[in-house]
Amino acid sequence: MTDTLTVRPAGPGDAADICALLNAVDVVEIGRPETDLGSVEADLHHPGTNLATDSWLAFLGGRLVAYALAWADSGPGRVDCDHYVLPGHTAAALRLLELTEIRARRMAGPHRDAVLRLQLNARPTLHPGVLARRGYRTVRHHQVMTRPLRPGAGAGPVDPAPRPPAGLTLRHCGKDEADRRRAHALVEETFAAHFGHVERAYEPWLDHLGARDLDWDLAWIATLPALGDVAVLLTRDDRTAMGWISHIGVREDVRGRGIGGFLLRHGFAVYAGLGRTTVGLGVDTANETGALALYRAHGMRPHYALDTWELRLHPQG
Repeated sequence: MTDTLTVRPAGPGDAADICALLNAVDVVEIGRPETDLGSVEADLHHPGTNLATDSWLAFLGGRLVAYALAWADSGPGRVDCDHYVLPGHTAAALRLLELTEIRARRMAGPHRDAVLRLQLNARPTLHPGVLARRGYRTVRHHQVMTRPLRPGAGAGPVDPAPRPPAGLTLRHCGKDEADRRRAHALVEETFAAHFGHVERAYEPWLDHLGARDLDWDLAWIATLPALGDVAVLLTRDDRTAMGWISHIGVREDVRGRGIGGFLLRHGFAVYAGLGRTTVGLGVDTANETGALALYRAHGMRPHYALDTWELRLHPQG
């Protein structure tokens, strides 16, 4: 007897099973598990997500084989989604795509330029032809890049703290709410022209980043005399696989002074000092600020590639 495909919404109690699914996909796509339970729980508990209508789990013979989640906090007409499926389960993948697209059209409303976006590994478990036949197209490419660190053994980190550019000073955000809000403002300013960036007020920004539990001692603001706050570095130490640099933003009027490279090396030194052996980040390969070349020049190398797929949503379906 053929196993029947069943689909139901996800619930908070499904986090461990979803995490196991995502790690199984990780092993196929990048060679090792890199999904943490905390990140899955953050998605399921996001205040803007209605799990009953915006999430789907697909089971075959009682085994979880696919998962999808949709959200619409990126402005009018744009819906984003996650979609994960084990190899060989195309029927489950298609069913969750169908349900996600139906829901996305309702979430987007009648906006004439409405789109659904999802980001997949460049060598995904879901065959790209499945997406292409449904009208999706790739619109952007990203790299997750990593660099090995050599933590010191009692004599301080091998990756030393860099010397800052002339006049530049750093302060970490710590418990100062004003500095946290200043970090948010700098991210909004320095990332405004980046592909896919969405302007968010402070509170929704915290929710989007899952930053309410962020260790703000691992976030810094850079200042220059007479120019004030000119750059921001946000990092997080809550990933099992590696330390993570989530944002390096430098004001346009001071780019080219070595500030971005200094902040990058500062992150290396901090995480080496914390005992981390690897640090990573994600970068848009078409970033016009030269970020990809900067990271390569400082020893970062590709770990895996990601493609952003986009489907234009039409109210008539």
